[in-house]
Amino acid sequence: MAPLGPTGPLPQSFLLKCLEQMRKVQADGTALQETLCATHQLCHPEELVLLGHALGIPQPPLSSCSSQALQLMGCLRQLHSGLFLYQGLLQALAGISPELAPTLDTLQLDTTDFAINIWQQMEDLGMAPAVPPTQGTMPAFTSAFQRRAGGVLVASNLQSFLELAYRALRHFAKP
Repeated sequence: MAPLGPTGPLPQSFLLKCLEQMRKVQADGTALQETLCATHQLCHPEELVLLGHALGIPQPPLSSCSSQALQLMGCLRQLHSGLFLYQGLLQALAGISPELAPTLDTLQLDTTDFAINIWQQMEDLGMAPAVPPTQGTMPAFTSAFQRRAGGVLVASNLQSFLELAYRALRHFAKP
Protein backbone atom coordinates (compact mmCIF):
# COMPACT_ATOMS: atom_id res chain seq x y z
CA MET A 1 0.00 0.00 0.00
CA ALA A 2 1.44 3.35 -0.99
CA PRO A 3 1.73 6.06 1.66
CA LEU A 4 -1.11 8.54 1.53
CA GLY A 5 -1.09 12.19 2.44
CA PRO A 6 1.89 14.41 3.15
CA THR A 7 5.25 12.75 3.68
CA GLY A 8 7.32 15.83 4.30
CA PRO A 9 8.67 17.00 7.61
CA LEU A 10 6.32 17.68 10.48
CA PRO A 11 6.21 21.17 12.02
CA GLN A 12 9.06 21.76 14.45
CA SER A 13 6.64 23.03 17.12
CA PHE A 14 4.70 19.76 16.97
CA LEU A 15 7.87 17.69 17.23
CA LEU A 16 9.18 19.71 20.19
CA LYS A 17 5.85 19.32 21.98
CA CYS A 18 5.89 15.56 21.26
CA LEU A 19 9.40 15.21 22.62
CA GLU A 20 8.43 17.11 25.77
CA GLN A 21 5.34 14.94 26.22
CA MET A 22 7.35 11.78 25.58
CA ARG A 23 9.84 12.76 28.28
CA LYS A 24 6.99 13.35 30.73
CA VAL A 25 5.36 10.00 29.99
CA GLN A 26 8.71 8.22 30.19
CA ALA A 27 9.50 9.87 33.54
CA ASP A 28 6.04 8.96 34.87
CA GLY A 29 6.45 5.36 33.66
CA THR A 30 9.90 5.12 35.22
CA ALA A 31 8.53 6.46 38.52
CA LEU A 32 5.78 3.82 38.44
CA GLN A 33 8.28 1.04 37.70
CA GLU A 34 10.71 2.23 40.41
CA THR A 35 7.97 2.38 43.04
CA LEU A 36 6.68 -1.08 42.12
CA CYS A 37 10.24 -2.38 42.32
CA ALA A 38 11.01 -0.75 45.67
CA THR A 39 7.65 -1.49 47.30
CA HIS A 40 6.70 -4.87 45.86
CA GLN A 41 10.00 -6.26 44.50
CA LEU A 42 8.55 -6.40 40.98
CA CYS A 43 11.69 -5.23 39.25
CA HIS A 44 12.08 -7.35 36.12
CA PRO A 45 9.37 -7.06 33.45
CA GLU A 46 10.95 -9.92 31.49
CA GLU A 47 10.07 -12.24 34.39
CA LEU A 48 6.41 -11.27 34.07
CA VAL A 49 5.97 -11.74 30.30
CA LEU A 50 4.09 -15.05 30.63
CA LEU A 51 1.75 -13.50 33.16
CA GLY A 52 1.20 -10.62 30.74
CA HIS A 53 0.14 -13.09 28.04
CA ALA A 54 -2.17 -14.87 30.50
CA LEU A 55 -3.72 -11.55 31.54
CA GLY A 56 -4.18 -10.53 27.92
CA ILE A 57 -2.18 -7.29 28.06
CA PRO A 58 -2.15 -6.12 24.41
CA GLN A 59 0.73 -4.33 22.73
CA PRO A 60 -0.08 -1.84 20.00
CA PRO A 61 1.51 -2.30 16.57
CA LEU A 62 3.89 0.30 15.20
CA SER A 63 4.61 -1.39 11.88
CA SER A 64 3.99 1.85 9.93
CA CYS A 65 6.64 3.52 12.09
CA SER A 66 9.41 0.99 11.48
CA SER A 67 12.32 2.02 9.28
CA GLN A 68 11.30 -0.57 6.66
CA ALA A 69 7.73 0.70 6.20
CA LEU A 70 7.84 4.26 7.51
CA GLN A 71 4.86 6.33 6.36
CA LEU A 72 3.64 9.50 8.00
CA MET A 73 -0.13 8.93 7.99
CA GLY A 74 0.02 5.30 9.08
CA CYS A 75 2.60 6.03 11.74
CA LEU A 76 0.67 8.94 13.27
CA ARG A 77 -2.48 6.80 13.32
CA GLN A 78 -0.64 3.94 15.01
CA LEU A 79 0.95 6.32 17.52
CA HIS A 80 -2.45 7.76 18.39
CA SER A 81 -4.12 4.33 18.57
CA GLY A 82 -1.27 3.02 20.71
CA LEU A 83 -1.47 5.92 23.15
CA PHE A 84 -5.24 5.45 23.26
CA LEU A 85 -4.71 1.76 24.08
CA TYR A 86 -2.28 2.69 26.88
CA GLN A 87 -4.88 5.10 28.29
CA GLY A 88 -7.25 2.15 28.64
CA LEU A 89 -4.57 -0.09 30.14
CA LEU A 90 -3.69 2.58 32.68
CA GLN A 91 -7.38 2.97 33.57
CA ALA A 92 -7.57 -0.82 34.06
CA LEU A 93 -4.77 -0.49 36.64
CA ALA A 94 -6.86 1.85 38.82
CA GLY A 95 -6.74 0.76 42.44
CA ILE A 96 -3.19 -0.58 42.05
CA SER A 97 -2.28 0.86 45.47
CA PRO A 98 -2.88 4.13 47.33
CA GLU A 99 0.79 5.17 47.16
CA LEU A 100 0.87 4.66 43.38
CA ALA A 101 -2.45 6.39 42.59
CA PRO A 102 -0.95 9.88 42.07
CA THR A 103 1.81 8.51 39.79
CA LEU A 104 -0.70 6.47 37.82
CA ASP A 105 -3.03 9.49 37.49
CA THR A 106 -0.17 11.67 36.22
CA LEU A 107 0.92 8.99 33.75
CA GLN A 108 -2.64 8.68 32.50
CA LEU A 109 -3.05 12.46 32.06
CA ASP A 110 0.30 12.84 30.29
CA THR A 111 -0.50 9.92 27.97
CA THR A 112 -3.90 11.49 27.19
CA ASP A 113 -2.27 14.87 26.43
CA PHE A 114 0.20 13.18 24.08
CA ALA A 115 -2.62 11.31 22.28
CA ILE A 116 -4.58 14.58 21.89
CA ASN A 117 -1.50 16.31 20.46
CA ILE A 118 -1.05 13.55 17.85
CA TRP A 119 -4.77 13.69 16.97
CA GLN A 120 -4.65 17.49 16.55
CA GLN A 121 -1.66 17.18 14.24
CA MET A 122 -3.50 14.55 12.16
CA GLU A 123 -6.46 16.96 11.92
CA ASP A 124 -4.14 19.82 10.92
CA LEU A 125 -2.73 17.63 8.14
CA GLY A 126 -6.23 16.53 7.11
CA MET A 127 -5.34 12.94 8.01
CA ALA A 128 -7.53 12.25 11.04
CA PRO A 129 -9.72 9.18 10.52
CA ALA A 130 -13.46 9.83 10.43
CA VAL A 131 -13.93 7.48 13.39
CA PRO A 132 -11.55 7.63 16.38
CA PRO A 133 -10.06 4.32 17.50
CA THR A 134 -11.93 2.14 19.96
CA GLN A 135 -10.41 0.80 23.14
CA GLY A 136 -11.11 -2.89 22.63
CA THR A 137 -11.13 -5.40 25.46
CA MET A 138 -8.95 -4.49 28.41
CA PRO A 139 -7.49 -7.07 30.78
CA ALA A 140 -9.35 -7.65 34.02
CA PHE A 141 -6.88 -7.54 36.87
CA THR A 142 -8.58 -9.63 39.55
CA SER A 143 -5.98 -9.36 42.31
CA ALA A 144 -3.62 -6.77 43.76
CA PHE A 145 -0.66 -8.82 42.50
CA GLN A 146 -2.07 -8.89 38.96
CA ARG A 147 -2.56 -5.11 39.03
CA ARG A 148 1.01 -4.56 40.28
CA ALA A 149 2.51 -7.01 37.77
CA GLY A 150 0.32 -5.45 35.09
CA GLY A 151 1.64 -2.03 36.12
CA VAL A 152 5.23 -3.20 35.60
CA LEU A 153 4.39 -4.71 32.21
CA VAL A 154 2.29 -1.78 30.98
CA ALA A 155 4.96 0.75 32.03
CA SER A 156 7.72 -1.34 30.43
CA ASN A 157 5.75 -1.83 27.19
CA LEU A 158 4.90 1.88 27.13
CA GLN A 159 8.61 2.73 27.42
CA SER A 160 9.41 0.49 24.42
CA PHE A 161 6.51 2.00 22.47
CA LEU A 162 7.80 5.52 23.18
CA GLU A 163 11.33 4.63 22.05
CA LEU A 164 9.99 3.52 18.66
CA ALA A 165 7.74 6.57 18.47
CA TYR A 166 10.71 8.83 19.22
CA ARG A 167 12.77 7.34 16.39
CA ALA A 168 9.89 7.66 13.93
CA LEU A 169 9.11 11.26 14.85
CA ARG A 170 12.78 12.22 14.56
CA HIS A 171 12.79 10.73 11.06
CA PHE A 172 9.82 12.89 10.08
CA ALA A 173 11.61 15.94 11.46
CA LYS A 174 14.30 15.65 8.80
CA PRO A 175 13.72 17.96 5.83
